[in-house]
Amino acid sequence: MRITFLGGGNMANALIGGLVKTGFSAADIAVIEVGAQGRAKLRLMYGIRCYEAPTAAALDCDALLLSVKPQQMHAACATLPKRLKQQLIISIAAGLRLADIARWLGGYSKIVRAMPNTPALIGAGITGLCALPAVSMAERLGAERILQAVGSTLWVADEEQMDAVTAVSGSGPAYVFLFIETLQQAATELGLTPVQARQLAIETVLGAAKLAVQSDEAAAVLRERVTSKGGTTEAALQVMEDRGVREGFIAGVQAANARSRELGVLLGKDS
Repeated sequence: MRITFLGGGNMANALIGGLVKTGFSAADIAVIEVGAQGRAKLRLMYGIRCYEAPTAAALDCDALLLSVKPQQMHAACATLPKRLKQQLIISIAAGLRLADIARWLGGYSKIVRAMPNTPALIGAGITGLCALPAVSMAERLGAERILQAVGSTLWVADEEQMDAVTAVSGSGPAYVFLFIETLQQAATELGLTPVQARQLAIETVLGAAKLAVQSDEAAAVLRERVTSKGGTTEAALQVMEDRGVREGFIAGVQAANARSRELGVLLGKDS
């Protein structure tokens, strides 16, 4: 499979590195990057082909990944319609909807929308995917293969669900970081050193996540197993419930979902 990236950036760099690491040939990967410094860096790091503009050679690929900033996508797409043949288009630009990208590409319909999250930068991400009906099963599998270079993938049938994907996994790392930050703060207020607090907080989250992955039991059951009647955990959870931590958390995710919908409309405007 020949893959071309339109645009660079951290996520594109992570994907390129993941693809090379998982067995894709560097000769089959290309990047269209306007910055000379960026092209030189990518060529040096991965030995891939780099182009300044979307020439015929640059677009001679099976999959074209759109990795420019959402605000730049309309202009980037304007150069492509007459040069597209049967390439699969994969957009990793957050918030942009399939219908808007298709319109900017002159009605081209072989498009997949992808929403990776920041742990993809270390190969531990999860990417939500959805596609227009014109995308074949073989092309869906091709999109999976590309995005799985930086983690796992999850398909949704209805593009409206991509707002929920954004709210849960796209924004989710920030929620986890906030929890770690807060747990560290509580630890230092209880007299532990910042170094001790950081280690305890991070490794607790990491270990709990690994346990959840390896267990067939629901998270609620795992929580109950830690919560002894009349014990320390029960005391902590009761205070958190009384202060509305659960309701506040759910409300926050719902707010992210609503904002994702708003941004989809704003970003999809032609001007």
